[in-house]
Amino acid sequence: MADRKTAGIGKGTPGPGRPAGRPNNATTAVRAAFERLVRDNAGKFQEWLEATAEKDPAAALAVVGRLAEFIVPKLSRSELRGADGSGELVIRIVRQGDNPPEATP
Repeated sequence: MADRKTAGIGKGTPGPGRPAGRPNNATTAVRAAFERLVRDNAGKFQEWLEATAEKDPAAALAVVGRLAEFIVPKLSRSELRGADGSGELVIRIVRQGDNPPEATP
């Protein structure tokens, strides 16, 4: 006979497992270890970057670019099209207080 914890499994009710969105213990431990590694070596990062830049400046720049994604999120690329679907888009900039050209007689 099924106990009360597992009686509703398969009938649309959640089981006795971990709540949705909560990471498992292994994920939590790995994240904590990585956080300690970064925190403990933050002062050495500048030295490592300078040493890398001496040998290969492009590699140093690539490292900074990859790490920047964790601080500043990437922007999604978007494309604007004209009203007729063409690639031409006209943008009119009007200073505050000026009348737009359509409103001028």
